[in-house]
Amino acid sequence: MIANIVKPGSKTYGVLAYLFDKGRANEHTNQHIVASWDNFIPDPWDSPGHKQRLGQLTQALDLRVKQAGDKAPEGHVWHCSVRAAPEDRILTDAEWATIARRMVHATGIAPDGDPDGCRWVAVRHAEDHIHIVATKVRGDLRPPRNWNDYRRAMNELTAVEEDFGLTRVARGPEAAVGTSAVKRSTRAEQEKAKRRGHDKTARERLRHVVRTALSHAKDLEEFFNLLADAGLQVETRTLPSGDLGGYKVALSDDGTPIWFSGSSLATDLSLPQIQQRLAATEAQPTAASSARQHRPSPWHVATAAAERIPHHLAHADDGAVQAHLTVFGEVLYALPAHAPARLQAELHRAAAAFEHAAHTRARADHQHARALRGALKAMRYRPADHTGLAMLLDAAILVVLAVQRRSALHHHDRQVAAARQTLSHLQAAYDQIAPTSLAALARHHPSDNTVHRYVRALHEVLPRQAERILTENAWPALTAALAAAEAAGHNPATVLQQAAQHRPLDDAKSASEVLVWRIQRLGDRHAPGPGARAAQARDPRTRPTSQGGVGTPAAYAPSPSRTGRSR
Repeated sequence: MIANIVKPGSKTYGVLAYLFDKGRANEHTNQHIVASWDNFIPDPWDSPGHKQRLGQLTQALDLRVKQAGDKAPEGHVWHCSVRAAPEDRILTDAEWATIARRMVHATGIAPDGDPDGCRWVAVRHAEDHIHIVATKVRGDLRPPRNWNDYRRAMNELTAVEEDFGLTRVARGPEAAVGTSAVKRSTRAEQEKAKRRGHDKTARERLRHVVRTALSHAKDLEEFFNLLADAGLQVETRTLPSGDLGGYKVALSDDGTPIWFSGSSLATDLSLPQIQQRLAATEAQPTAASSARQHRPSPWHVATAAAERIPHHLAHADDGAVQAHLTVFGEVLYALPAHAPARLQAELHRAAAAFEHAAHTRARADHQHARALRGALKAMRYRPADHTGLAMLLDAAILVVLAVQRRSALHHHDRQVAAARQTLSHLQAAYDQIAPTSLAALARHHPSDNTVHRYVRALHEVLPRQAERILTENAWPALTAALAAAEAAGHNPATVLQQAAQHRPLDDAKSASEVLVWRIQRLGDRHAPGPGARAAQARDPRTRPTSQGGVGTPAAYAPSPSRTGRSR
């Protein structure tokens, strides 16, 4: 829940008239009082005599103000709104009444059991919030002790969230970490979208396009060109020095253009933030340079960088964490352009959900995520096959699971819910593409003799999981992945062990699928030479143990005659 205490006013009637009015876009519905200083609940306010009763209520609230005369404060109207989170259940009038009484007690406006507390009313004119209006003169004609009322209100709301089972909102030192960078659409924007038949507001649609363009752009000029290519109206602001000072965008199909600056879409989409992100990109090989010499696939580089994010979430500072999550969000926004048409809707939804899970107002140190951002920009030169996309989606699911755990640890309920929603869309996309990718790999299965060698290596390296892996549907694809790695000069048992070490297998839905994607990436690396393999064989730290091993047995080093045998 969020409380907003506005600057004290001097016109009680004006505030009440606004609360009981229909609103600027008819957003106020069923306006009524849910609680008051004397528990008097008047009749519905849309019946005859509305203005007369509104005047009577004003007089009742202002009674002590008039009695105090010159001693009354100039700004005698105290106005506080309390809003529930969008994902919270709809509270009853009785629950809102309890919350209102707790708020006026906590802030010192009307302490419980104090007969001289200030007069107040709580008005509800929407499902998700109430307004509390009080006059700041007590029964003994003294002002209330409501100093530091905002902090006291927010502390009380923390207790309210726990007592009512509502979404917990981050406050205090970690507020920036738990507060979304996304700017919420106003009720007027929501009503306009409904009238025009759109499921999203103009602000939401613009934010989606801007994030998608940013995920593909390599520099600022290309970013603005991509926005224009997407059909947006774009204007930039130039400073007297000649430097770019800002930008704003508007939809072309929305009648009279309504402009939004980048920072009004999300705090991390301001021009300075975008410039920092574009500057923090590690150079990756282009298609031309890749043709001259072997380079790892940017999809493999991106997968490797994504797999390291859970470690960063657990050990890095907030600036580094936010950098990694920001660029990972860009990856999700870029994926639909590289995916088959049947996956694009799910991936779009995953990206939109993840921005609420990870884009916060914490300051990001973007230099920490240069490798992943560089791989992201290089993807445009290396279109993904089904295997590369499935591999990255598998890593992405792990990242979002780690984000969900971290958010739950810090009681960031909104981010937990957004991460859970992201997971559902990513899993749906993965479930559609993984079977096709695994089946394509399985068609390149090796000979029976080679498979028998891999079975022995599996039992030696992973004795606890071996039987389970051999019965899984992805085992044929795993043998094909091992054969491809061996053909490239890798020791099958070595890559099998390396793949297992980087991710726990006990809680994996399919241990063989986990191993397939990782071995695919590890096999893309340069294979160690004979000297390196001999050193591995001599090193006791690389020998298997009876519990499953930590290294590679020399018995499985490939011979020249066997390397590359497959059919």
